[in-house]
Amino acid sequence: MEIIRKMLQDVKIPKMIKIQQHFSNDEIIDIEGAVAKELRNPQIANRVTKGMRIAVGVGSRGVAQISRIVRATIDELKRCGAEPFIVPAMGSHGGATAEGQIDVLANLGVTETSAGCPILSSMEVIHLGIMDNGLPILIDKNAFEADGIIVINRIKAHNGFSGPNESGLVKMITIGLGKQKGAESCHTLGWGSMAEFIVDMARIKLEKLPFLFGIGTVENAYDRVRKIAAIPAEKIIEKERVLLLEAKQSMPRLLLKPMDVLLVDMIGKEFSGGGMDPYTTGRAATPYISVGPEPGRLAILDVSEQSHGNCSGMGLADFSTRRLFHKINFEYTYANNITSTTLVSGKIPLIMDNDRLAVQGSIKTCNILDATQVRMVRIPNSLHVEKIYISENMLEEANQHPDITVLGEAEEIGFDEQGNILNLGHVC
Repeated sequence: MEIIRKMLQDVKIPKMIKIQQHFSNDEIIDIEGAVAKELRNPQIANRVTKGMRIAVGVGSRGVAQISRIVRATIDELKRCGAEPFIVPAMGSHGGATAEGQIDVLANLGVTETSAGCPILSSMEVIHLGIMDNGLPILIDKNAFEADGIIVINRIKAHNGFSGPNESGLVKMITIGLGKQKGAESCHTLGWGSMAEFIVDMARIKLEKLPFLFGIGTVENAYDRVRKIAAIPAEKIIEKERVLLLEAKQSMPRLLLKPMDVLLVDMIGKEFSGGGMDPYTTGRAATPYISVGPEPGRLAILDVSEQSHGNCSGMGLADFSTRRLFHKINFEYTYANNITSTTLVSGKIPLIMDNDRLAVQGSIKTCNILDATQVRMVRIPNSLHVEKIYISENMLEEANQHPDITVLGEAEEIGFDEQGNILNLGHVC
């Protein structure tokens, strides 16, 4: 890549300043107590009877405190005399294999030991019927055979479409518990119909199967739980719509826009189902949500270990690194992209030998007249944006913003001998 190095060697990287963005920080500390309170409500508790085998659907997203929420739920079900077991409810994730989905749960801290109950993982599904548009309705076999079904999930904005129900309990019922084949069915006709299909399919499943209730969480901008709600099955669709509005108001965001260059240290499934949250980055994989303004150039530098090489979302970036490229698990990534039909997410951006070249390439091509005035922002990932870096020419705006505190002086980005950023992923 010697020719590229020579092309970019004179591109100056601006000094960066660390800032802190402030958001509302309402948080539940006693997770177990909050779960117990919700599940002991007579409208919920009376649905559970002694000896009932209950399938508890748990997904693959980075749900805050998920292992504690799951354990507290299992403990309450046992207290009522039920016999709970966990079903991975994550569509095609984990490479669309039963073993891979157990590994995904374990990586989130959910194991048979941590939860205190068995995990029954299978990609086998039961055919419940066909919608008027010809799409099959499918459900996990183990959940189908249970006496009762519960789902646990975070309620949030989806990264591919907008609608009254987006990412949450409804989507888990439709896609998560549909496993790979069910997820494929729901995505067949594209994202333009997703808002409608996830609700229609969920409504049929809720009518035909013994769903008891759902446990939905809403998180604050710091990736911490601010609300836990147990919702009776027949009220899930409507109640989730109210919680979604609350979740959108609580989302983290970048306060200083527009940006010529956005640097994302790490992408990952625990940060967003699409690897990067489009509401943070301004880049979406589909035209069915409005997230702007879009940065002039977007560079991703690495992928988290928790993603196991699933680099979905990399296709939305303009530049990336050889380090990330060598970590790509194409089977996991492509299984996710093919099932969702958002192929752009799996495309390969321009691959540079190191972080420095990725940054310089982004600045070089961001189409501003004076590259020394580039407005550049660097974030550790798309979920944790409390502490970030901005280029020094954005300092005046930061000082004037009521929800920003400037934490330091302008400094050069530190690179090691290989040209990689020294504190990658850690803005502290």
